[in-house]
Amino acid sequence: MKTILITGSTDGIGKLTALKLAEEGHEIYLHGRSEDKLNTVINELKEASNNKNIKGFIADFSDLNAVKQMAKQINKDVDKLDILINNAGIYKTATNKTKDDLDIRMAVNYLAPFILTENIISVLEKGNQPRIVNLSSAAQSTVQKGILSGDATVNASESYAQSKLALTMWSFNFAKQHSNITTIAVNPGSLLNTKMAKEAYGQHWSPAQKGVDILYSLAMDSIHANKTGTYFDNDRGGYNNAHPDAYDVEKINNLLTNTTAVLTNV
Repeated sequence: MKTILITGSTDGIGKLTALKLAEEGHEIYLHGRSEDKLNTVINELKEASNNKNIKGFIADFSDLNAVKQMAKQINKDVDKLDILINNAGIYKTATNKTKDDLDIRMAVNYLAPFILTENIISVLEKGNQPRIVNLSSAAQSTVQKGILSGDATVNASESYAQSKLALTMWSFNFAKQHSNITTIAVNPGSLLNTKMAKEAYGQHWSPAQKGVDILYSLAMDSIHANKTGTYFDNDRGGYNNAHPDAYDVEKINNLLTNTTAVLTNV
């Protein structure tokens, strides 16, 4: 039995992956930003999976202090984590800025998983052959100067693509820093049948199950155990190259320096 945390798991592929893992009897921690919805999904999955070992954490990932509080809660309540799936992400939003005046997609899709993961390393290191699966995207675009601090403004699709490349760059660097944790970035599939894709594009190309299956495999299957610091592209059905910037040490170092600078002011 593994202990698994999936962020953004009150709907979409996060929820469906949680159900699949819960049905196998694993200990599951869900995450959502609404307490009511989180509790509803916990009860729903307990019933559907016949697994009572499902709990949850609440945090609005656009509020980076709430993410820090969630990390503190995990350190307090969770003895060890075998698997972390950084699934939470947004594309279409009512507002483009967080209350701290940061780009909202950059905050939710990159800064939040960065803060969460970096602050629960000790819990992950206690896990049995721990793994982190970071949800990237086929959309990856060079991270512009000023985008992290909220000084630069770009459109939604560009902001989303930059946030996903930032996550991938950090993912590769994290894998180098923590060789005892298998860390893989994944494009789970373009335009899956999820709420996010429908809101953003009004259509889908593939069933949500395509994304669920690869998240499950990356988290559980032994064939991925030695693939740390890589990128799995589910559109192409295998390991592939991410954006060239993800392999550029200077650009990665710049990103991490800017990330640290931004987070000291939040």
